[in-house]
Parts: sequence; C-alpha cells; structure tokens
Amino acid sequence: MTEPDFTLGIEEEYLLVDLDSLALREAPEGLMEDCAAELEGQVSPEFLQCQIEIGTKVCAGVDQAREDLKRLRGTVSKHAKTHNLAPISASCHPFSDWKDQHHTRKDRYDDLSRDLGGVVRRLLICGCHVHVGLGDDPLRVDLMRQMAYFLPHLLAMSSSSPFWQGRDTGMASYRISVFDNLPRTGLPPQFDTWQDFERSVAALTDLGVIEDSSKIWWDLRPSSRFPTLETRIMDVQPRLEDALTLAALNQCLLRMLWRLRTRNQRWRIYDNFLVGENRWRAQRYGVTEGMIDFGRGEIVPFPELMDEIIDLVEEDAGVLRCLTQIERARDTALSGTSAQRQRAVYRDALAAEDDHDHAMQAVVRHLIEEFHDGL
Repeated sequence: MTEPDFTLGIEEEYLLVDLDSLALREAPEGLMEDCAAELEGQVSPEFLQCQIEIGTKVCAGVDQAREDLKRLRGTVSKHAKTHNLAPISASCHPFSDWKDQHHTRKDRYDDLSRDLGGVVRRLLICGCHVHVGLGDDPLRVDLMRQMAYFLPHLLAMSSSSPFWQGRDTGMASYRISVFDNLPRTGLPPQFDTWQDFERSVAALTDLGVIEDSSKIWWDLRPSSRFPTLETRIMDVQPRLEDALTLAALNQCLLRMLWRLRTRNQRWRIYDNFLVGENRWRAQRYGVTEGMIDFGRGEIVPFPELMDEIIDLVEEDAGVLRCLTQIERARDTALSGTSAQRQRAVYRDALAAEDDHDHAMQAVVRHLIEEFHDGL
C-alpha cells in the first residue's frame, strides 16, 4: 500500500485589537491590501470585519510549517501595527461585545448573514484548522471515522476561550458553545464509504440547500478543495509553537491510523453519543479534568491519556520528524492551556488592581505578547 504524503496545511483566524483600548477594531481597508500584497493569496478577510484569516502553503512537515506560519504571523503583525492595531490568536476576545461588530461585505458573507440570521451574528470566534494530505477519497472517510475518537483530546489541548463579553464562562472553550448553534456542525457522521458521504452531501446540494460540502462545518471533514482531512474542532492558539504541536498531533494520529490499516487493524469506533461526552468534557474543562477511556471503562487524568497518545504515535512522529514537537504536548497536558493562563493573568491583575476592566485588559495584553512569542 502506497503511503500518503501526510502533508500539513494550517489555517488560523485572528482578532484585531486597538493598541490603546485593547478592544476589537475593524480592519482598515489598507491593512488587508498591504497584507494581501505581501502574502500572495495566503490572507483573507473573515466573516466579521475585526477578523483576519491566514493559511500556510502545503508543507512537508512541521519544520516547514513553522517557517511559513512565522512569516504569516509576523507580516500580519507588522502591517497591523501601522494602524495602531495588534492581532491576537485566541478564540474569543475577553471583553468586546459581538453586538458591536459588523460582518464583511462580501457575497459569501452576505449569503451567510441572510441564511443563518441572528445565529451567525454572534460568530465572534476564531478557530484553527489543520489539513493533512491523504489523497485517496475512500481512505479519507475510513480514517475520519476512526480519528473522531481523538477530536475531544485535541479540543482539550487547544482550549483558549474562557471569557465572553467580559465574563468568565466557566468553560475552557466557549467558542464551541457559539459555533454549535450553526447547522451542520459537531462530530462527523459515521459514514461507511466515500459513496455514503457523497450521497449525503448530494441530498442537500441537489435541493439547493448548500452549494457544496464547504458549507458543512463538522469538527472533522474531507476538504472540498484539497485531498485532505481537515480537523476543525480546535481553538486557535496564542503561541505559535502550541499551534505546531497540535498540527503535528493531527498528522501523527492520522499516520498511526493508516499504519494500523496496513496491518489489517483499526481503532475501535464508538458511537457519537459516547465521543460527544468527551467532547463536552473538553469544552468544559480543557485538560484540568479527566476524560473517559471507554476501553478501560473509567475516567482517566488527562496527562495520563496524553502519555498514552504520545506512545501510540511515537513511531509515526519519528518517521514524520516531529517527535520533539509531539513531546511538547506533555507539557501542555501538565502545565495547562491558554484558557488556564488567561484566567491566571486575570486573577493576578485583579488581585493587584482590584478592577475588573483593567484585569480584562491585562488578559488582552498577555495575548498580544504570546502572539509575538517566537516571532
């Protein structure tokens, strides 16, 4: 069996904040023009005018992805600064209100606003999407069924959205709560074959309900544009190296599942009802509480689960030359995610100043600093 390339592509969405008020600000037209001129199709506006999206080129591995992502983040930051703006790479702004934002005037976004009504107006959230090149369509659906088991683990590791409109939501990823209000979201259905997937998509496209499968926003989907599986469940990462660790985990997990297939083995497929319970635990707690290990029939501390995942993919990380990046996942599982760091900054600032608004601003300053870490 010919081995897929397991190439990487990373898409990230950023929020633009005013360097004085630290609140969200809409992107000036000149900012998008300057970024587009330098980044040659790798940058675009997002649904809301305070957002900007970037996408790496097709990368052979995590080292190449690092260089491209560093260039993209650095370029957006450089041009934003000329407008007294800074990008942050967190899935929710700590205190700005979605009701004050306006959507980008573009046919695609005008259609979304019309079709989804008030639900889409609250979409003040940013995600990280990782594409892994598999090529073969039947393989994409086969591995999608098995990869779904690990989606909650990836969400927990990525959680970066504890605050919403100036309040602690009690969630590690409030972004998921907002995104799940849209149709065609959540865990992917368990298709047996590529033909089953195509028939289901055709049932909607033939009726004109959606134009194509790009309007299907599952946590994991076969890309409609590229021969990849696209993982969409993750919060966007403030720190570049954390984004690369998640990308490497995606890449290695898919190669591990492919490797099992070559040995006539596979990962056990659990009903979405059960996987969804772990998805909720990831959304609510991130890495601070355990997840259900359905094989063992018990709730296992997250660092222990991450140790098991790293052991599972160690061979694949060696082949893909990303073992050092994968090992970083242990640190996140033990020391915490962005959601925990943001809360710690808020608590420390509140203790020092006894002022909620200043503490919220301190969280944004922290996110600005983390965006530039490693650039």
